[in-house]
Amino acid sequence: MDVTLIGIAGGSGSGKSRLAHEIQNTIGPDRVSVVPFDAYYKDLRGLSVEERNEMNFDHPDSLDADLFGYQLDGLASGLDVAIPVYDFSEHRRLDDLTILPAAEIVIAEGILLFAFPEIAERFDFTIFRECSEECRFERRLERDTVERGRSEESVRKQFNESVAPMHDQFVEPSKTIADRVVREDEELSDVVSELAEAILSLRV
Repeated sequence: MDVTLIGIAGGSGSGKSRLAHEIQNTIGPDRVSVVPFDAYYKDLRGLSVEERNEMNFDHPDSLDADLFGYQLDGLASGLDVAIPVYDFSEHRRLDDLTILPAAEIVIAEGILLFAFPEIAERFDFTIFRECSEECRFERRLERDTVERGRSEESVRKQFNESVAPMHDQFVEPSKTIADRVVREDEELSDVVSELAEAILSLRV
């Protein structure tokens, strides 16, 4: 199978996942698989809850780039892969795995996706999703309090102490490698149509 690899990066709460799935739905779920880089956080089950809570999950060292790269290569070869399932409330991998089916187009999305040169160079087309810090914080606050049961205070503390600084150090600079930077003020439906067409043109 001839596989096209697409990478979508951007800050936490910038809308990467939504963009990836909108493109998937536009091209066709039977033709596109989406692999989230945040499924590849390192397993911290050997640490205490207190120690896990002190980890910096916005630094590249928190991710298992070797496993991700290995499985991305599997997808690029037209193989199904069994990706990890990560429990964000307990900061550990579950024993379960999710089977990600082979597809002619694979979209990988993640905050630090382009912070690893050996990962970034694998993609045929790269996209960076821009979003203001204020908007990203509001989206993260809603997600973490509703979906992960965290307090507003803890979310705000983490954002100020690690999310924002790591964004400035690792995420924002990686924008320079993107083939297409999607601005916050662009109409999503127009962007999705444009990107879907651009991706399909790579396969002609």
